[in-house]
Amino acid sequence: MELFGRQPELVRTAVEGLSAEQLRRAPGTGANPVGWIVWHLTRVQDHHVSELAGTGQVWVEDGWAGRFGLAADPDDHGYGHTPEQVAAVRPESWRALVDYHAAVLERTEKFVRGLGPDDLDRVVDERWDPPVTCGVRLASVIDDDAQHLGQAAYVRGLISTS
Repeated sequence: MELFGRQPELVRTAVEGLSAEQLRRAPGTGANPVGWIVWHLTRVQDHHVSELAGTGQVWVEDGWAGRFGLAADPDDHGYGHTPEQVAAVRPESWRALVDYHAAVLERTEKFVRGLGPDDLDRVVDERWDPPVTCGVRLASVIDDDAQHLGQAAYVRGLISTS
């Protein structure tokens, strides 16, 4: 909970006050814009935690896709995006990113608070060796989010000075 709880301030710091154009501006060829990075880290959390919890995704259930110029595809979370797909992620404002992340985090926190020690050892993906447990998947989400939040902060710095 402590690690997830640190995210809102970092998300806000990365995007607050940026225009829609700045959110979509890549700092260089082949690099991802800050808006895409924050969208992606939130989509991955939404996708993975909803899968763990056995619930629908906030992205689909609460109509977030329209605020990003996208379809409500539950499998579109940014992995493997081409440059054209990255460019198609068009958050209407920095607030859309902050609000979507807050909605996902609320669902994540509710799920995590309801977990017991045995729940963390539940195998959730047998495609790996060793199989992935709920605890390992949550650690993976937190690690991925932390890395992307650092990237988002860095990209904000690059586009703010250019």
